[in-house]
Amino acid sequence: MNSSATPPASRAGGANPYATSATRDAGPGQPGEPAAADRAGPAGSGGSGGSGGAGRSGGAGRASSAGGTTAPSDPFRPVGLPTDLIVTGEAVALEARPAMLLSRVGSGLIDVAVQGLGGALVLIIGLSLASNTAQANTAMILALVTAIVLIPTTVETITRGLSAGKVATGVRIVREDGGPVRFRQAFVRALAGAIEIWVSFGSLAIITSLVNARGKRLGDLLAGTYAVRSRSGTGVRAPLLMPPDLAAWAERADIRRLPAAPALHARIFLSRTSSMRPEPRQQAAQALAAAIEPYVAPPPPWGTHPERFLAAVLVARRDREYAAATRRQATEHEEAERMRHLPYGIADWS
Repeated sequence: MNSSATPPASRAGGANPYATSATRDAGPGQPGEPAAADRAGPAGSGGSGGSGGAGRSGGAGRASSAGGTTAPSDPFRPVGLPTDLIVTGEAVALEARPAMLLSRVGSGLIDVAVQGLGGALVLIIGLSLASNTAQANTAMILALVTAIVLIPTTVETITRGLSAGKVATGVRIVREDGGPVRFRQAFVRALAGAIEIWVSFGSLAIITSLVNARGKRLGDLLAGTYAVRSRSGTGVRAPLLMPPDLAAWAERADIRRLPAAPALHARIFLSRTSSMRPEPRQQAAQALAAAIEPYVAPPPPWGTHPERFLAAVLVARRDREYAAATRRQATEHEEAERMRHLPYGIADWS
């Protein structure tokens, strides 16, 4: 299997069938009516089951841009897929959706109440132990620091981005790369919150969240964090299955190494097809198939539905990579066993 990620300039099999069918009878930048042969049905995937509506709607449909979806002009981020994907260091795509402003406001009100109770408790204990005005003033300052900085920093550090209000509203604070927050991020957020939440009564935090695409407040901008929805009803993605009619072709096909972006988006797309509207679903399938097809030789049989083509390519890549990893692990195990034995002719006195 060739490891190059550069698509071949020319190969047997002719032009890209998905690029040709996507632009047939349409002007530049407009998705055309798919060919009748491209309406064979959705891919053989547990997550892409449904009515098969992706192949039954013609014309140049226009998808809504709400909810952070992309336009159909970019084949690597086609319509219907989220724009806020996070790719971790292990090449895992995380679909972290920013929390809604109302959820953050509700979370903030609950957290302020809890922090106020904690500060009041510290103040009561300090005033009961104070014997003069200076000690009383020190108790008041300590209560303010506890409520504004100490409690939120400690709670977010221990719980990795949670608090009483965030648990109640289904919100979690994460880093820009999707990882859990640490002491530094929690401390910076707490310091910024002293001004934007306590001094400005939350008005500065609300204004900053409204003008930011991810709903970040000032503390998030300084700490490199943002709030995401921790409750989602997506569940576990069903595993991809090889379409039976493409199994023989996929076994013989030379699948080159795919770029990370279209491969990740194809996997997410196949897990979301049942929840997409027919026209955006067809446009996304055509765009992804057109982007991935140049890396496969020979091309799939003419008339193969783009969703079935994507499923076959991803399943073949998964199975081949698993087989290669299994062989590599067996080889490493055999080498480790040989290294543990002494050379020939040397007695083992252990």
